[in-house]
Amino acid sequence: MSKIKMPIEKSHIMMFARSIGDSNPKYYKEDGNDVVAPPTFIQASAQFDPDYFLRPKIGGENWFGSGKESSGMKSSGGGGGGAAMGLHAEQHYEYHQPLKVGDVITAEVKVGNSWEKESKRAGKLKFSESVTEYRNQNGDLIITATSVGVVTEKPVEN
Repeated sequence: MSKIKMPIEKSHIMMFARSIGDSNPKYYKEDGNDVVAPPTFIQASAQFDPDYFLRPKIGGENWFGSGKESSGMKSSGGGGGGAAMGLHAEQHYEYHQPLKVGDVITAEVKVGNSWEKESKRAGKLKFSESVTEYRNQNGDLIITATSVGVVTEKPVEN
């Protein structure tokens, strides 16, 4: 994710809460700016990054469209592993302050730790962290998100 700016708006919070089936009234308040965002809401920040690799470009590459066949990302072939046998393994969030309506969030991604493990079925597993720091308009750290990815040496065989 490149450095982005994401305004936190009541309507975004309401739609996110609806999409995950959360009926908590604190996400649907119409008065005041004391509405706080649901815990995983920050993941929606990817929609504000025009270069985010999973964000489809309408009419361009990665656009799955609604045609008979998808026209988006193609598998690397060879079965089992998808795109180069890479997988999303874990996601951790550390909340330093509530994410509130009216905040304007900037995100900056940093490289985290990396390590390897051996697997009987998939060979060497290479793990790597991506740490995203989300700060508000005052520069205060709001959320630290750590994503762990894993790349397998070979596809898992049945």
